Amino acid sequence: MRLDKYLKVSRLIKRRTLAKEFADQGRVTINGKISKSSGNVGVSDILVLGFGGKIVTIKVTDVSEIVKKNGAGEMYELISSENRQQ
Repeated sequence: MRLDKYLKVSRLIKRRTLAKEFADQGRVTINGKISKSSGNVGVSDILVLGFGGKIVTIKVTDVSEIVKKNGAGEMYELISSENRQQ
């Protein structure tokens, strides 16, 4: 599944256009490599997302095209969430 679509379906980012812009700015890594919005996401991949002053690391546990709102949190496992020191 494309990275931008995964971020939207898993509800890590609200809209796909925002997810695309976010990824194309180089703020997402997949398994340690910076990825564009068209990068492929698979089960057991490690994603690191840089949200402003926060870094979120997740492990992908499910890749589904359609997920209900209450099932979106089951698509990933939160590994860490830390604030950047300035």
